[in-house]
Amino acid sequence: MSRGRVVRRAHALSRGMVVPTLLADDVRLLVGSPRRWEPLRDARVFLTGGTGFVGRWLLAAFVHANREHALDARVDVLTRDPDAFAHKCPDLASDDAVTLVPGDVRTADAARTTYTHVIHGATPSDADMNERRPHEMLEIIESGTRRMLGLAAHTRARRFLLLSSGAVYEPPAPPGGFAESSPRGALWPIERSAYHAGKRRAEDLTQAAHDAGLSVTVARLFAFVGPHLPLDRHFAIGNFIADALAGRSIQIRGDGSPVRSYLYAADMAIWLWIMLLHEQASGATYNVGSECAISIAETASLVAAESGAKRKVIVLGSRGSGAGDWYVPSTRRARDELGVSESVDLSEAVRRTIAWSREAVALPRENGGS
Repeated sequence: MSRGRVVRRAHALSRGMVVPTLLADDVRLLVGSPRRWEPLRDARVFLTGGTGFVGRWLLAAFVHANREHALDARVDVLTRDPDAFAHKCPDLASDDAVTLVPGDVRTADAARTTYTHVIHGATPSDADMNERRPHEMLEIIESGTRRMLGLAAHTRARRFLLLSSGAVYEPPAPPGGFAESSPRGALWPIERSAYHAGKRRAEDLTQAAHDAGLSVTVARLFAFVGPHLPLDRHFAIGNFIADALAGRSIQIRGDGSPVRSYLYAADMAIWLWIMLLHEQASGATYNVGSECAISIAETASLVAAESGAKRKVIVLGSRGSGAGDWYVPSTRRARDELGVSESVDLSEAVRRTIAWSREAVALPRENGGS
């Protein structure tokens, strides 16, 4: 990619901005051992979706490990709005090994740069688009995946990692949670969720690229908690933390019976980098999540308990409305084949997320407001 098309470094953009840094325990966890990161030495990575929740953690892991282990690796991060990301995360955007590349995942042209690794995580997840403009969502997912697979093939990348979703599975989950061999759901238009159908289509395209000779891995992501988690979106645990930080009662919109599990974000980032770098992961599909099932009602109570103040939990939905909603993975394959594990339990994960989010809320904004 020509330097004329690469956004200027974010040092000037971030001047005067203050954002929370990651907790020291999280940085130590991300950095890990030199052996884990050695395959990334002198690498050139192309990352899409790097400005979202998952992408920020992938980028944070890269920045800290690259610096600590002197890997001399570089990462180009595709983003539609480099300036906005530089304002939000100046500590990541201004790192010397990070270059923000302006562009859209469907039209990005990086053919003049050789990449050793490609991580494709950019996917629209807007509920309104999924409902009102499903064809647009499908087009973005399919065209973006085709474009990134083509980039990886053209530059002869050693590895390609697709960030897919546990939403590809056909509910309900079997006993023990969804395994990678569990049946997938239907494609569009039988599947009415454009997001679910799009992720299935992206996996099919990636598998076809693997059959044609590209070394790929598919990671099916479930639910997570950690710093940078949006507190005003459709993530129940994020909404509960927002309620707690605002001093409100914690509200459950449904009946609290759906069952989820939450992997801590630092563990998630480590798992994903291992899936990209581990030779045994080539051609494989892995679930990424926690096996520790917990109901939405129990999650709300946990957030209330860990917030440091008594918060009332209010259930707004009618009893039985969420019966049978079980969204939990089996991660046995990843644990057995790649040696990954959950190092932070949910209580500690919630405590860390609340602590970081509380600092983020308290920090002064760019114009001096609080």
